[in-house]
Amino acid sequence: MKQQIEKILRHRKKEKITGENLKASAVLIPIFYNQGQYHILFTERSDAVVFHKGQVCFPGGTQEPSDSSLLQTALRECEEEIGLEAKDIEILGELDDILTYVTNYVISPFVAFIPHPHSLKTNGREVKGAFSVPLSFLMDEANFKQDSYAYEYEGHIIWGATARILRQFIDLLKFESGTLQ
Repeated sequence: MKQQIEKILRHRKKEKITGENLKASAVLIPIFYNQGQYHILFTERSDAVVFHKGQVCFPGGTQEPSDSSLLQTALRECEEEIGLEAKDIEILGELDDILTYVTNYVISPFVAFIPHPHSLKTNGREVKGAFSVPLSFLMDEANFKQDSYAYEYEGHIIWGATARILRQFIDLLKFESGTLQ
């Protein structure tokens, strides 16, 4: 499936969002294989961060002047937040930019494959913890709550920009592959 995801992402043109007063940011959508199925890794933000306290999200953050690209931002933030180093990350491609409605962040999502098992080292100042969700669960329409535009998995609620990014990825996989599970 990793090769199928990479092929799907390689053969599409990313939609970019630009504009004044928008803050550039990037996230990594970490996918790994464990016990016969693919999983997506999420983090839960701490209550000490300025924005999005306690929310489920992907590792990532705001682009810094020292970052050479948005991919570099995603990789740097991933290492800072969960201890995953760039050398252990295989970038499969990009999704379309997403704009946050309240905070005016433009999020550039990068889909990546990561090794498993991996001992994550969460940065307690930024991240309360990490958890994974089987891709098969996310691909099942019965698990998507259209009215609240959210997924709920083992007490974790995935909503907001994270749910929109995730939904873009899931819809793309379903549309491009038809039967990818």
